[in-house]
Amino acid sequence: MALVSSTPLLSTARAEGYCIGAFNVHTLEMLQAVVEAAEETRSPLIIQSTVGTVKHLGADYIAAAATVAANRSSVPIALHLDHCSDFNIIMQCIRAGYTSVMIDASHDPFDKNVAETRKVVEAASAVGVNVEAELGRVGGVEDDIVVDERDALLADPEECARFVELTGVHTLAPAIGTAHGIYKGDPNIDFDRIGRIASRVSVPLVLHGGSGIPEDQVRRAVSLGMSKMNVATELRIVFSDAIKQVFANNPDENDPRKYMVPAKQALKAAAIEKMRLCGSIGKA
Repeated sequence: MALVSSTPLLSTARAEGYCIGAFNVHTLEMLQAVVEAAEETRSPLIIQSTVGTVKHLGADYIAAAATVAANRSSVPIALHLDHCSDFNIIMQCIRAGYTSVMIDASHDPFDKNVAETRKVVEAASAVGVNVEAELGRVGGVEDDIVVDERDALLADPEECARFVELTGVHTLAPAIGTAHGIYKGDPNIDFDRIGRIASRVSVPLVLHGGSGIPEDQVRRAVSLGMSKMNVATELRIVFSDAIKQVFANNPDENDPRKYMVPAKQALKAAAIEKMRLCGSIGKA
């Protein structure tokens, strides 16, 4: 089937109390791995790319690969642009075939965040593209966006409700104590805040910083209304470690297929585990 908007996928997930894994990919093999994982588990899937990956590979290349994957697949697949503050890049990705985009103006004052988000919603809604936005600031590093943990501000539930009403945004990523990257200790997730936000907004909520969150905390966040979980760093580590192991065993290896295949298999297994954790298995 063709690439689909993530809006109906996430609305169903929220209504039925499960979560959809959104996986950042940087190579064709990574993309293939998460698609194969979704096919095997009958899970809906969101493929993501960062702005850095778009600049590295090209939005048209990424969209073309994702389109081929979707056309060959029997499960619904959406293609999402993660954490973008540049309107021109967002429009470039929409024109290339992305079915979901994130406008991240969370570093701006509330009113400017509203204005920037509303502008993207107006453009994207005309072509049926999902728009995700962020309130508060998720700590850590995402591509070239760095937020010091001390400066990470948690989202206010009442402000979240106002933001959704003023912007018409389709999905919301509120800062609730998670961080990008791998946690140095246990994440300090504000579960009460998730519940209060979910009770005030009807749109699906997005859990950023999904790499390394303990299983019980993921399940609790999903039960409270998180309908999309972003996973990036953990996948890169699994993929890279598998390649390193090939070279550790055979330093003279020079056939990319010999190290990309094990990396792809390792990433696929990791993605399946995340899909199980999200509760999306069999939901396609």
